[in-house]
Amino acid sequence: MQPTHRSSRILLPANTWFVYLTLALALGLSYIPTGLLPGVPDWVALVLAFWSVREPLRVGMGAAFVLGVLVDIGHGAAMGQHALAYVVLAYFAGSAGRRVLWFPLAQQALHMLPLLLMIQVLMVAVRLLAGAEFPGWWYFLSSFTGAALWVPLNFVLLLPQYRPVDRDDNRPI
Repeated sequence: MQPTHRSSRILLPANTWFVYLTLALALGLSYIPTGLLPGVPDWVALVLAFWSVREPLRVGMGAAFVLGVLVDIGHGAAMGQHALAYVVLAYFAGSAGRRVLWFPLAQQALHMLPLLLMIQVLMVAVRLLAGAEFPGWWYFLSSFTGAALWVPLNFVLLLPQYRPVDRDDNRPI
């Protein structure tokens, strides 16, 4: 018996330009000033984790480091704070990717939650070592928001891969 949560559709390979376009859009979303709103997800971390799981050979620790430095510059954070966290995220997401993809989307989100929490704890630790104040417990709410957005993010980021190469009305897939 085949599991009901699996799609019978065949995915095309991800286009490199689309992967980097989504990472650039996530970087742009992270630059939007949200003030002290609790629960706003770290868009770069979320999209980086997605592509590190799906395309570990294309998006890895090098891309994570570059994105982290760009986020550090854009946010005026301690230099290397996001870079360190994103490299750790890319490493663990890439190494867990083959296992995570076997689960349904809701369980994948539960696998991503500890990774998102881990990088936030890492960033808070770097801030505290640099002499900043503790941001409060509401700061960690964005990890839960990011995990909740894992399911819709999967659908949005995989849409270009669902289209067939050549359209055939007689082909069921």
